[in-house]
Parts: sequence; structure tokens; C-alpha cells
Amino acid sequence: MTETAPVREKAMRPEDLTRLFVERTNAGDAAGVAALYEEDAVMAYPPGSRTVGREAIRQLWEKVIANAPTMVPEPPLPTLISGDLALTATPPSDGAGARAQVARRQADGSWLRVLDQPEFVTPTA
Repeated sequence: MTETAPVREKAMRPEDLTRLFVERTNAGDAAGVAALYEEDAVMAYPPGSRTVGREAIRQLWEKVIANAPTMVPEPPLPTLISGDLALTATPPSDGAGARAQVARRQADGSWLRVLDQPEFVTPTA
């Protein structure tokens, strides 16, 4: 018997990525979170390190989801779009720093993350 992948909503606007990220994390769907990223995407997480590639992001997010986090949607800052690239950002609800992502429009018109900086680390002197 062949298992088929679930049909998931695509991000048709760059701003949809954050909403889908929160929804899929809260649903415990690590593969769904990873599907929001291009194959060779880079996520600056955990803080101070990098996770490279969709499969590595899925594996990391399985560990994160194992702790049953509850994410709350944060209101986005205005999106900056240039051609097929978009810069999205949200101010964390705790007021500490910012979150920023670069997304790229795909051939079907949907958007996927290429770069994700979910937490900025304050540089040390």
C-alpha cells in the first residue's frame, strides 16, 4: 500500500507563510512546516547556529514539536517585495528583537522561504 502525502495549503502571498508556520507547528506537523521552505533553505535556528535544507529543517522541527509548543500568531510588519523575492518580518510578542524571512515566488505562484532568521542573537563584543 502506498502512502500519499497530505494535500496542504500553499502560501499564495508571502504573509501566508508565517500563518501556515504557526498553524502547522501547533498541529504537530513537522513535515508541513518543512514544506514551507525551499529544498536548500537556511534557517538560523537554534540561535547562534544554522539548519540547512528542508530535510534538516523537518528533523529539527520534529524535536521542537516534541516539546508541544503553542505558537501564537504575531502581526506581520509590511512585506517588501522585489520581483520574485519578498522580505517578511514580525516583531515578537515579547518585544525582544525581530523575526525576518526571505521568501521566493515559485513557478506555480506560491511562496516558499529561502532564509529564516526566527530569533536575532545580540552580537558580543
